[in-house]
Amino acid sequence: MIISASRRTDIPAFYHRWFMNRIQAGYCVVPNPFNRNQVSRIDLTPKNVEVIVFWTRNPKPLLSSLSELERLGYKYYFQFTVMNNPCFIDTNKLPLPSSIKTFQELAILIGYERVIWRYDPIIFSDRTNIDFHLKQYSEIARQLSGYTSRCVISFMDRYAKNNSRLKKIEKEQKIKIFSFEDIPEVFSVFLPSIAKIASQYNMQLFSCAESYDLQSYGINHGKCIDDDYINQIFQIEVNHKKDSSQREACGCVKSKDIGIYDTCLFGCQYCYATTSFDKARENHRQHNPDSPSLIGWYEQESRSQVQQVETTNL
Repeated sequence: MIISASRRTDIPAFYHRWFMNRIQAGYCVVPNPFNRNQVSRIDLTPKNVEVIVFWTRNPKPLLSSLSELERLGYKYYFQFTVMNNPCFIDTNKLPLPSSIKTFQELAILIGYERVIWRYDPIIFSDRTNIDFHLKQYSEIARQLSGYTSRCVISFMDRYAKNNSRLKKIEKEQKIKIFSFEDIPEVFSVFLPSIAKIASQYNMQLFSCAESYDLQSYGINHGKCIDDDYINQIFQIEVNHKKDSSQREACGCVKSKDIGIYDTCLFGCQYCYATTSFDKARENHRQHNPDSPSLIGWYEQESRSQVQQVETTNL
C-alpha cells in the first residue's frame, strides 16, 4: 500500500508530531471526507506500507525524524513545492531563501532522487505574467540544480472551493487572473522556455493532471504517485492501477491519503483542499498530536462504524 501524506494538507509542515506518533502506533484513523461517520483504520506498519509520498511546502519540522523512518525500514519520497508568488496569492509563504535552503538540506540528507520539485499551480495574472514566471522558475531552478532531477508543473484551475477567493483577489488587487488557455504565448513562448530551463539544469520536466499533451514541448505527462518512478528509485513493484478517485487527467496510481481537508495553514488562495481559512485555523487549534486521527478522536467511534482500509477507498 502507498501512503499519501497528503494531498489534503501539509503534514510535514504542521502535523509532523502526529505523523510520527502514528508511525510509532502502527496505524491511523481517517474519516471519509464525504461522510465523517465512516472512518478507516489504516495500517501504517512497515510490512504494510510500501512507500510514503510526502507533499509539502516546508518539510523542515520532519527532517529530524527521517532517520527514525529509515531505521524502521520505511521507503519515502517528497513532492516539495517551491515558488515565489506574491503574498496576495501565497498568503503565508516562507521566504524563498528558506525554502531553497531546506530543499538542499533535504536532498543532501536523503538523496536528490527522492526530492521532486513542484512549481505549481502556475497562476497567470497582470502581476504574475509569463515573464514573471520564467524569471522565478529560472532562478529557483538554478539554485536547485544538483539537488533534484525532476520538476512538476501544472496550471491553476478554478473550482467552487477557490473561485470566490480568486474573485476577491481580482477586486482587491485590481488585477485580472487569466486562464492559461486564453494566452497564446503560453504555448508559443512559456512552455518551450520552461522546458529549456529545466533541461539546462538537468531536470526532467513533468506535468500534473493536465489534459493537454505537452510532450512536443519536452514535458512528460506525469504521475506524482508514480509506479515506474517508485520501481526506479526503490526497486519494488507496486500496484499499477490508476487511482480512480483522482481527476481523469491525473496519472497517479492508487494510494491511501491520511490527511483531512481544511487543516492547512499556508493560506494559498488557489488551494483546492481548503474551503475556509478560518475553518482550517480552528481545526488546527483542535488538533491533538496524540489522537489516532488528524482532527477529532475517531478511535472513540463505535467499531461498527470503523471500516477496514481494505474495504474503503479514500
